[in-house]
Amino acid sequence: MADRSRAAVDVADNGGDEPLTAEPDQADQSTADGVDQQEPEAEHDEAQGSGGSGHPGPASPPELHSGHKLARRYRLEECVTRLDGFSSWRAVDEKLRRAVGVHLLPAEHTRARSVLAAARSSALLGDPRFVQVLDAVEENDLVYVVHEWLPDATELTALLASGPLEPHDAYQMVSQISAAMAAAHREGLAHLRLNPNAVLRTSTGQWRIRGLAVNAALRGIGSDTPQRTDTEAIGALLYASLTQRWPYESDAHGLSGLPKGVGLIAPDQVRAGIHRGLSELSMRALANDGATASRHEAPCTTPEELVKAISEMPRIRPPEPAFTAPPDYQRTTYQQGSYGRSAPRPNETQPVHQPPPPLQSRTGKALKWAVSALLLAALGLGSWQLADALLEQGGTSDDTNQTQTTDNEDKTNGEETKPPPPIEIAGAQEYVAQGSAQATDEVPYTYDGDASTYWRTKSFVDGPEMNPAFKPGVGIVYDLGSEREVTAADIDLLFSGDHTKVSLYATDSMSSSVPISSMTELGSVTTSDTSAHVQIEKPKASRYVLVWFTALPHAPGDEFSDPGYKQAITDLTFTG
Repeated sequence: MADRSRAAVDVADNGGDEPLTAEPDQADQSTADGVDQQEPEAEHDEAQGSGGSGHPGPASPPELHSGHKLARRYRLEECVTRLDGFSSWRAVDEKLRRAVGVHLLPAEHTRARSVLAAARSSALLGDPRFVQVLDAVEENDLVYVVHEWLPDATELTALLASGPLEPHDAYQMVSQISAAMAAAHREGLAHLRLNPNAVLRTSTGQWRIRGLAVNAALRGIGSDTPQRTDTEAIGALLYASLTQRWPYESDAHGLSGLPKGVGLIAPDQVRAGIHRGLSELSMRALANDGATASRHEAPCTTPEELVKAISEMPRIRPPEPAFTAPPDYQRTTYQQGSYGRSAPRPNETQPVHQPPPPLQSRTGKALKWAVSALLLAALGLGSWQLADALLEQGGTSDDTNQTQTTDNEDKTNGEETKPPPPIEIAGAQEYVAQGSAQATDEVPYTYDGDASTYWRTKSFVDGPEMNPAFKPGVGIVYDLGSEREVTAADIDLLFSGDHTKVSLYATDSMSSSVPISSMTELGSVTTSDTSAHVQIEKPKASRYVLVWFTALPHAPGDEFSDPGYKQAITDLTFTG
């Protein structure tokens, strides 16, 4: 097991914009990689991990200043780090009019070649879960690396300053970070400086990683076991997210370390109420020397093993929204039936009002008097037949309205209970707004009337809300054969849990080149069940209707796909 007396994954990084002096036993600081609160740097840098070269390069960067332009495009705005022969800046890409981050070092710097190679390898990965490298250039005796700048993102360091994360947030963080690092290692890339300053949460709730390969190259850090190093770092991130403590004896990243001499203890022994499954997961990533044997769990030594362990855990759902009780009913000074009168005095007996007798219909009363008079006349004349006829006529008159109303109600109710006819679907195809299609051959299964067949999306690591930068949504355009007014859609789904958000749009074509912004939204619904009913309040005549998913539930893996955020349509019906 790694030596617990050192900050094995990383050491202290404090939020701020200015370089800080290293604290005792904290030899390494993080680099700036593109959010408002940049990572400060220590004045000295020591390599961590085997293969590292911690000695500063002999060259020092040229004197640059705010306003200096690189490649007649990148205007330097503010220096956020100056350390060990390189500097990091907040800059502006004047060509695309956006903020960027820039790392600068002299071309003759001992690490210049490795920094360029690391930046170009990271850029080729193209995974949106990482802060993207936009440019890596050697020009005019300078090497500079341009990367994304995320002003709306917040470092994990800042999030933990106010307390540990909720279990659902910690689960989302470790799930997304583990999946991203597993993908990077499959391409031969490692981070080696994965710490709370390198992990960011965007305003949409997605987690992103900055400094892949580049941060380690800037400091000459290497490792003989890169997968183990990054896995242990993810375990430390989860440990800190659960406990608000750093899992080593040294204080780091604004967090207090563990007490001296106690060794590595499980998170649920540090703080009460911690999710047991997440506590065990962090220990499996952090310890590989049998420390978790008492819990009968094998250690995780690679990000892939960590992803598999997470998929075997029960799903952690987000907390239910807090319910605010309505205010107490404010009684007025008047009682029911006495509005406009003063309130009764104490000990005063109030008269009891008897309810009025039920009103009778004037027509009915007059008719009864008339029938009674005619009956008496009939009795006096001895014409019993006339009396019977008149009584029968009076009874028929009393029941006329009732009989007519009943017939009308029966007719109305019969019309209301008759289900609307389904609209026949003439054809369908996938709508691909960005990236690749999902399963084009399976689209007809969504309206074949067979619940055992279905069209399924791929598994996504971001979720439940889909990442607009990578995949804004997935869906299918249906051809109704002619212009029809759709009033509702019933969609049978394969997966439940979390929430599925689906919207309907009226469009002029089945082509994916038609942007959603030009379509007319008909209605939307969010469900956690295996069915979705979309009611359309204002139908619009259209031949083509897009069924568009922008949020997917999490589902386990099977023989067809990996675990992740995904959904499937087993059957779909439009009514109009």
